[in-house]
Amino acid sequence: MAGKIKKLLVANRGEIAVRIIRAAQTLGIPTVAACSEADSESLAATLADEVCIIGPAPAARSYLNINALLEAAAQSGANAIHPGYGFLSENAQFAERVEQAGYIFVGPDAQTIRVMGDKAAARRTAADAGVPVVPGSRVLETVQAAQIRAGEIGYPCLIKAAAGGGGRGIRVVEDDEALAREFPVAQSESKAAFGSSAVYLERFIARARHIEVQILGDGEQVIHLFDRECSLQRRRQKIFEEAPSPALRPDQRAALCDSAVQLARHLRYRGAGTLEYLFDETRGEFWFIEMNTRIQVEHPVTEMVTGVDLVQWMLRIANGESLTLAQSDVRLSGSACEMRINAEDPEKNFFPCPGLIDGVVWPGGEGIRIDSHVFSGYRVPPWYDSLLAKVIAWGADRPQALARARQALDTLELRGIKTTAPLHQWLLQHPKLQAGEFTTTTLEQWLAERDRASSAQIQEIRRYGQ
Repeated sequence: MAGKIKKLLVANRGEIAVRIIRAAQTLGIPTVAACSEADSESLAATLADEVCIIGPAPAARSYLNINALLEAAAQSGANAIHPGYGFLSENAQFAERVEQAGYIFVGPDAQTIRVMGDKAAARRTAADAGVPVVPGSRVLETVQAAQIRAGEIGYPCLIKAAAGGGGRGIRVVEDDEALAREFPVAQSESKAAFGSSAVYLERFIARARHIEVQILGDGEQVIHLFDRECSLQRRRQKIFEEAPSPALRPDQRAALCDSAVQLARHLRYRGAGTLEYLFDETRGEFWFIEMNTRIQVEHPVTEMVTGVDLVQWMLRIANGESLTLAQSDVRLSGSACEMRINAEDPEKNFFPCPGLIDGVVWPGGEGIRIDSHVFSGYRVPPWYDSLLAKVIAWGADRPQALARARQALDTLELRGIKTTAPLHQWLLQHPKLQAGEFTTTTLEQWLAERDRASSAQIQEIRRYGQ
């Protein structure tokens, strides 16, 4: 691939670093893995053409260290940096410093990241573009101002951190008294977590689906790659995703995706991005909530149903290429689902389970894809996100995709530690999941019901034993 990118520094770790390295190598771009000391023998380090150690294991001294990453680019001769997801991927200061240092940032410009990273500013931008937003407020400074606005919005409301993300910094309040109690706490938590105490209010939609739209833009043209269903969440962290959403009629899908393109065009967006919406299935209404200006963990389901390699397109656009895909070129084919396999014990409140993986068996077969950085002998470190692998299943329709997912999980083995694979095996047998009948609060309800049933069964066994 001839052009601007001569060598790419991958400023991330784990499965997304492996994914980026492989995409770059397919395009003929040499890669440099920026690794902490803990990841010096990782799969990403093995696959990359070069490795730069950027600091000790803690992320604050390695993957979040902007100076160390820029120094790694300088030492290796890389002239482009891909941030992946998490860490510094949506940090406007990082994007700005990369560009100021003369490197190519694989993603949108710093100003776009800054505007869309501020959730309140993102809402204003969406409204200016004519995109429907959940009724809410601008940043509020005092409890009194918040109570006045909450009275206009209507309870229940969400208090949300303007600089937040990943489901963090969110509180539900039912009345003025709860708002007075929780508002200063939310401000303090937001300041501690995100460096900003700015919070705002948003109407709480009790029975909502979380649906997102994938877009690609080159600064001039924008297309969508349809939608993803991300409602099955625990503590507002996604567990299971699929594409397309089983909740949308064709006309609703078209309106939602057109809305996403409208906002991205308004931004003159460059790169891959995801617009997140709440969908009120009862009323058939959708509302913009935020935009992620990076590649998403769940991007493989979109790739499986469209055949478009999103990471390669991120690199091509950063390389100065125009988007040659027209909207009519992107067709929705079949259905795909993704199961996040984490190093956590779902039977013990998802307690983290780092340790040595002493055996791996990956599933295969038609329609199965595995994105992972794990191998036999890999020691899961305690320092980072617990994601080990993503098992993705495609089918000609949703029932076939779910059936293939079940077969894949029956084959999967990650010996030596506890993982969330059994949770997904249980989920895939759940009649409500199979029917596509769920909202953003459903998974936690299912888990609570399962725990109560298990507790009752244990008590019955004990009584019988006595």
